[in-house]
Amino acid sequence: MYTERASSIGGAVVWRRTAAAVGARVLPDGCMDLIWADGALLIAGPDTRAHLVTHVVGTRYVGLRFAPGVGPAVFGVPAHELRDQRVALDALWPGRLVRDLAGRVTDSATPGRTLEHIASTRLHDKTADIDWPRVAEVLRRNSSVDTTAGMLGLSRRQLHRRCLAAFGYGPKTLAKILRFNDALELARTGGALADVAIDSGYADQAHLARDTKVLAGVPMTRLLG
Repeated sequence: MYTERASSIGGAVVWRRTAAAVGARVLPDGCMDLIWADGALLIAGPDTRAHLVTHVVGTRYVGLRFAPGVGPAVFGVPAHELRDQRVALDALWPGRLVRDLAGRVTDSATPGRTLEHIASTRLHDKTADIDWPRVAEVLRRNSSVDTTAGMLGLSRRQLHRRCLAAFGYGPKTLAKILRFNDALELARTGGALADVAIDSGYADQAHLARDTKVLAGVPMTRLLG
């Protein structure tokens, strides 16, 4: 079972899952997560492709999914260093601190709020020089790399380098992932895939099918089924 709610941290989502099967396909979404998994804290880095998870049925998870570009400020490392990885939090933070935090989440009646408190403490007084969630939304609207770089007063090369640190990949890859997620959300409402493709900014349904196979590893019909 999976549930989610909006977080008190802007643009973030608190989610809960109890594993009902031994495997799950986690799709790339441009985000990073802080996850409590049956007593342990870990980080889900930004994915470039579907991440296949194997777990014991009944395993409990509570996660805080940050808006694109926010995770590095919480974890203290550039996003590209965690790309396509699941990393124990104590690989980045002091072990004693992580054990204490994991215990707080485990003992909390509201573990999602405890994760929010942990993250908000890390974000306190940290002001990014660029509003990266806004940049992600600009790219989501199919803005060109040149237009986005110009909006920020950066060159294409500077934008690419900064995006690697903020999102884990360059602006074109982020735009591709965000567009795919928009198409999947639209497809789940029952629209014809040809219409979904055009409404999501793809050239045609074949273009959507190619991106879906690359990012998800399976056809769109499999995801919808």
